[in-house]
Amino acid sequence: MTEPSPQPTKTEPVPPTPLRCLVGSGISASLAWGLYLLTSAIAVSFASKPMLSDKAIVQRIASAVRTLVLGLASMGTFIFAFVAIGLILLMIQLIVQKQPSGNDGGS
Repeated sequence: MTEPSPQPTKTEPVPPTPLRCLVGSGISASLAWGLYLLTSAIAVSFASKPMLSDKAIVQRIASAVRTLVLGLASMGTFIFAFVAIGLILLMIQLIVQKQPSGNDGGS
C-alpha cells in the first residue's frame, strides 16, 4: 500500500518592497566588489608571470585559458554589478509609485 504523495501547495509570490530591493542590492554589490578584487588579482597574476614555452601551440592554449579565466571573472563581476544597479532603480521606482500625487482633482 502506497501513500498518496502530498500535493504541492502553491505559494503566492511576495511583492517587491523598497527595503528588500535595498538589501538585495547591497548583497549583489558586495559580491560584485569581491569579484572585482578577484578579477584584478587574477589579471595582475597573469601579467606578472609570462609564458615560458617557445612552442606556438602551448602559447595559444595558455593564452586561451588565461582569456577564459579572466573573461569569466569579469562576466561575474559585471552581472552582479548590473543586478545591484537594477535593484536600486527598482527601489526608486517603487518609492516614486507609492508617493501620493499632489493634485487629487479637488478645489
